[in-house]
Amino acid sequence: MQIKKDKVAAIHYTLRDNEGTIIDTSDGRDPLYYLHGAGNLIIGMEEGLEGKVKGDKFQLKIAPEKGYGEKDPSMTQKVPRNAFGEQEVKKGMKFSTDKGDVVTITDVGLDSVTVDANHPLAGVELNFAVEIVEVRNATDEEITHGHVHGPGGHHH
Repeated sequence: MQIKKDKVAAIHYTLRDNEGTIIDTSDGRDPLYYLHGAGNLIIGMEEGLEGKVKGDKFQLKIAPEKGYGEKDPSMTQKVPRNAFGEQEVKKGMKFSTDKGDVVTITDVGLDSVTVDANHPLAGVELNFAVEIVEVRNATDEEITHGHVHGPGGHHH
């Protein structure tokens, strides 16, 4: 059975940057289950998985525009240091905004702190090693809800 719209696929993957550093992996964990065509994965991953079958092992190189997008300079800004109150701030720390967005501190000065609201993988080419471990028909409920239920998926 091929991966296509409204199929549930289970994959093992390892994600690396262009330097070969592992960013994420399912190694040592259960495979990732997802509903194909429901927008649960980045577009480049869904496109790369389309038509694959159980047992396929392959490499995917995904450009930023089909991954987490290019870095948007307008999403980086300086905020007054006192906006963080007495809280310690260091480069690399992450904070949630009042709107629920996550920002990363990229620079700390005496009077200001630079924060970046871009996704941490924005502007990064993504290199996936993928193995397809299962492909099945989605249930009507999974299609209606837009995600996988049961083992490897969402439980109600």
